[in-house]
Amino acid sequence: MLSKNQIKVITRLKQKKYRVQDGFFVAEGLKVIKELLDSHLELHQLYTTVGFDRGLEQEQHVTEAELKKISFLTTPNKALALFKIPKAKAMASNQFVVALDNVRDPGNLGTIIRLCDWFGIEELVCNLETVDCYNPKVIQATMGSITRVNVSYVNLESYLKETRNPVFGAFMDGDNVYKTNLPSIGTLVLGNEANGISPEIEALITNRIAIPRFGALQATESLNVATATAILLSEFKRKM
Repeated sequence: MLSKNQIKVITRLKQKKYRVQDGFFVAEGLKVIKELLDSHLELHQLYTTVGFDRGLEQEQHVTEAELKKISFLTTPNKALALFKIPKAKAMASNQFVVALDNVRDPGNLGTIIRLCDWFGIEELVCNLETVDCYNPKVIQATMGSITRVNVSYVNLESYLKETRNPVFGAFMDGDNVYKTNLPSIGTLVLGNEANGISPEIEALITNRIAIPRFGALQATESLNVATATAILLSEFKRKM
């Protein structure tokens, strides 16, 4: 049976300050948790309405009603686990990097992490204002890809000033990405959902690129940042 203290410890992990303070993040759903269990991440506690058949000491059986009390999902998915937040890893300097400037939506970040995994991008750099990658909604959206992409939070302005690689930025008025020579090593910057790339970061972009609109009316203002990431990464990889 879950104690009131257990419920409090788990539910407060919705807030970043407690994730940082306690050193844990929440993962939900059988598929996501199994992906994380098979990775380098360290399990702290597992709460489940079904058996995992792994002989885990940290496994605790709970009822569906108890799971609902600790779940961040509208419909709980049979299991919830707490994993230890791993120590930050050093970034590789000789790879293609995706960089995010003020991306605030957890679903977008989770999808971008998954896209990086799909396209073999191992380094994702975020400025300090981008949503926390251990937010429960981000973890859910990554579907386990968080274990295969190194997410680093840095002063993005300083990072771009120091890199020797070409820096590409996604803009509405940039050069047609389908007609642009794209390198195998560089940095691709994507901006905030509403405001795009900030002026400070824009000043450091060496190559402005855009996804052209093909609609007859040209009425759509912009693409969702995760959708734009998918299209741009596909084009970068195609030309590599």
